[in-house]
Amino acid sequence: MQTQYLEEILAKIKNRIKELDISIGEGEKDIEEMHEYYWSNYTEMDEYGYENFDNRQALLTRMNANSQQMDLKRRFKKMLDSPYFARIDFVYDGEEEAERYYIGIGNFSEGAGHTPLIVDWRAPVASLFYDFDKGQASFETPQGISMGVILAKWQYKIKHGKLIYAFESDVKIDDEILKNELGNNGDVKLRNIVSTIQREQNAIIRNVQDKILVVQGAAGSGKTSIALHRIAYLLYHDRKNLCAANVLILSPNGVFSDYISHILPELGEENIREMSFDIFAYRELKGIAADCEERYDQIERMLAAEQQGVFADSVGSSRYHYKQSKEFVNELNGFILELESDLVDFRNIHFKFVNKKADEIMELFYYKFPDIPLLSRMEAVAGYVIDEAETLNGRNLDELELAIIMETFHRMYRTKDIYELYDIFLRRMNMAPLPDCPLPERKLRYEDVYPVLYLKYRLTANVRRREIKHLLIDEMQDYSYIQYLIINELFDCKMTILGDRSQTMEDEKRDVTRFLPKIFGKDIRMLTINKSYRQTVEIARYAASLIQETDVELLERHGNPPYICGHISYDGMIEELTEKLAKESGRFETSAVLAMTEREAKQLYERLKDKLAQRSVLYIDRDSKEFQKGIVVTTFYLAKGLEFDRVFCVYGEKCTSPLCVQAKYIMATRALHELYVYEHEEEI
Repeated sequence: MQTQYLEEILAKIKNRIKELDISIGEGEKDIEEMHEYYWSNYTEMDEYGYENFDNRQALLTRMNANSQQMDLKRRFKKMLDSPYFARIDFVYDGEEEAERYYIGIGNFSEGAGHTPLIVDWRAPVASLFYDFDKGQASFETPQGISMGVILAKWQYKIKHGKLIYAFESDVKIDDEILKNELGNNGDVKLRNIVSTIQREQNAIIRNVQDKILVVQGAAGSGKTSIALHRIAYLLYHDRKNLCAANVLILSPNGVFSDYISHILPELGEENIREMSFDIFAYRELKGIAADCEERYDQIERMLAAEQQGVFADSVGSSRYHYKQSKEFVNELNGFILELESDLVDFRNIHFKFVNKKADEIMELFYYKFPDIPLLSRMEAVAGYVIDEAETLNGRNLDELELAIIMETFHRMYRTKDIYELYDIFLRRMNMAPLPDCPLPERKLRYEDVYPVLYLKYRLTANVRRREIKHLLIDEMQDYSYIQYLIINELFDCKMTILGDRSQTMEDEKRDVTRFLPKIFGKDIRMLTINKSYRQTVEIARYAASLIQETDVELLERHGNPPYICGHISYDGMIEELTEKLAKESGRFETSAVLAMTEREAKQLYERLKDKLAQRSVLYIDRDSKEFQKGIVVTTFYLAKGLEFDRVFCVYGEKCTSPLCVQAKYIMATRALHELYVYEHEEEI
């Protein structure tokens, strides 16, 4: 019956597309004829322009109608792949027969005025699916509240117009792995376990009361899926105040936004904004430095040193951690306080009719505008003095005169160059100074990027990003204390912050929840989810053993044990990789070959691309923006936040440092169904 209904719906959608094709074709013909008529008769239209106006309006109306029909056609073509993903059977109070509502990415009916066969996930009736389990339920309509009982909730996986699975569940299941398990296994015990997991997830997804929600989740606990469904839920329920443009995701890498776009079909054509914090910092520091390192540069430098047997601290590991710490921020704040008395050389102003003594300017600077940041304060003082002088003299200064006076005020600063000020601070701390070079040659080391940005925000007036009403931070463990201070400075909005302390790209675990309440205050709620289910038990246990993780609960979803291969030559490994990647490729949509460093990943890609000439092999580097199904080759740090059906981990036998162990753990937790580990003998 499920398959039959799907076939009927697909046939009706195809029929509507044919009707739209005919209507769009007729519309294009009408538009062409209207254009011809207009230009043929333009000179003969009435002198007052009424006919001209009427013709223009008619043309505009027809063009808009055609545009709307083309948009409708695009949506229907998209729905041919997956017309709906859920169904609600609902009995209204006072009725005996249940109404069936199929829910999809948009409304669909056989024609204008017809009863919808599929309802948009944002329609009021769809709240039955999102807000209620089986039993008593209600939803708002323009006529008031409709009450009744939900008899059944169905969820579907439809791909390329084919029904993959269908299952009935009391609660809405959001996670693809859980849906797949229920769709292929009717075991009562499994259903109860999944129901428990989903209720825990729904409590997070539907949380609207807490301003800042922090979720610490084990690898494989579905954090990203939860976060995205939470965004969809908030967009649905607060659509009067919140739209996709008001949501920002701070993502771990460039391909993450493309990757997540495949996870959440409910969002349809809504585009959520995504940004790498490192890219944001680079843009904000334009004018202070010409270029900035990324986090990936820091990781590559540490890995390269460790592979050569160099202790990590000698390449700046300890220095980097100190410069991101609370202790360093306290020292920086102390320096900013010292600048209050050191940075400005007050002088008398005498220009035209503007006259002010140095001590009067100093009083204004310290007592009239004490709350304005230091490097923006003199502009406020200058504006006040100029307004006062213009009022007293009854005339305004021209633009050139204003520019001269403003420049005179600004010259009272000994320097306004934040790069130079930060360098002074480093020297006072007896730390390595910044390179002394002109702006076009300045490149900030990664350890200095966020301290300089913090200094900029403390010394200059900055506008909060008020257009952002909800901020989503994934991989929260990879953000430092000073980065969270900057985030708190930039965004005064609701936030969802998620991560796993065990997946830190450091040489040890890092739990940021220890200091987040001190930064964000009392409007914060912290939750922990330890149930891991996205990886098979065998993969999850292997990954946990790498870092001695013991507190993870596992869903009994079994698969093949990880394949571990050591003492193999590099060429021998390439041969094995080629064979396994080519074999049984139809079973997996996504496969990843993960390396430690960029150089190693690039070499693997070149070798495998030649060997697998008949297969599509994609190389992801730090500039990549697209995630494609098939075979992906990349580094462990660029794979963060992504998941693959099967993963091939590749590293040398000498890779045994604490950072390497963390990297191995991150690699292993990217695998959903199958994991292969290769420890090759020689260095490449």
